[in-house]
Amino acid sequence: MPARPWPWVAAFAAIVAATAAILLAMGRVPICTCGTVKLWHGVVMSRENSQHITDWYTPSHIIHGFLFYGAAHGLMRRAGLMPRLVASTIVEAAWEIAENTEAVIQRYRDATISLDYFGDSVINSVSDIGAMALGFLLASRLPVRATIAIALVFEIGVALVIRDNLALNVLMLVWPLDSVKAWQAGG
Repeated sequence: MPARPWPWVAAFAAIVAATAAILLAMGRVPICTCGTVKLWHGVVMSRENSQHITDWYTPSHIIHGFLFYGAAHGLMRRAGLMPRLVASTIVEAAWEIAENTEAVIQRYRDATISLDYFGDSVINSVSDIGAMALGFLLASRLPVRATIAIALVFEIGVALVIRDNLALNVLMLVWPLDSVKAWQAGG
């Protein structure tokens, strides 16, 4: 008999709520200071980037879910799907909190083309956690090849449209390259 999912759903919701509360306590704005909430905001070089529900970085968070599913599958073999999702949610929530510290925000400004980046709104961070959960659940149901294909389509597609993606984002935070920064800036 499968374990009841409701305690795990409650744990997921509690992690998301705690993350939102921490971000608010850190001074993050609940929604875009523009006063609106959009389902999609597609202008990367704007003060509204990372302020709405979804944007060009949402696919990166879905890929986080793919990667976390693979890692949890390997590291938590005896645990069920929901405990793995909760563990993955803790990791994603920790990233959302770390990403919105002044040190990481400044790193984005210094090392990437995100000169106007000033952190995520709380609604965007909560949506990013939801996107990770969606990716995690998709990876749990899709064949590995399909999951990899979707990740590649996301990475290549987003790179072609905005000259950024998860791989480039990580590269530029960890080991910034002037040639990549120039290409991202359109040079």
